[in-house]
Amino acid sequence: MSILFINSSPNHNGNTAKLARVLLAGHDYQTLDLADYKLYAYGQNFADDQLDDVMTEVAKAATIVIGSPVYWHNLNGLLRNFLDRQYGRVAPEFSGKRLFFLFQGQAPTPEILAAGEYTMSRFSSYYDMDYMGMAHNASEAKKLAKEV
Repeated sequence: MSILFINSSPNHNGNTAKLARVLLAGHDYQTLDLADYKLYAYGQNFADDQLDDVMTEVAKAATIVIGSPVYWHNLNGLLRNFLDRQYGRVAPEFSGKRLFFLFQGQAPTPEILAAGEYTMSRFSSYYDMDYMGMAHNASEAKKLAKEV
């Protein structure tokens, strides 16, 4: 089974990536850092946009782990932009895959965590994915790792 970790943190080896290492301990996985790609805002069309490159990698994986730091009480902009770009598209690259969500930050409130989980669970249902759950700290990631 192939696993793709989509890291939306601009810090390639920061806390979001560390949490992914906890969740995915003992598994081989590929990391895709959204900060390395040009993904323009929904509605913009530029020749150097790389959404197709990202979606090619998504299509190869059986399991998707999406990680985001908490910025301004929500998902960070790189992830929000990636999700927005899926709006209105037919995205068979997601269908049938398992989705795990990592959402970490300095003491996020229950409301912030609930909003993040709601967004990702709705996203997964919209694109016919099996939502496996969210972890926001190492303890939760270790528990969720049993499902990987």
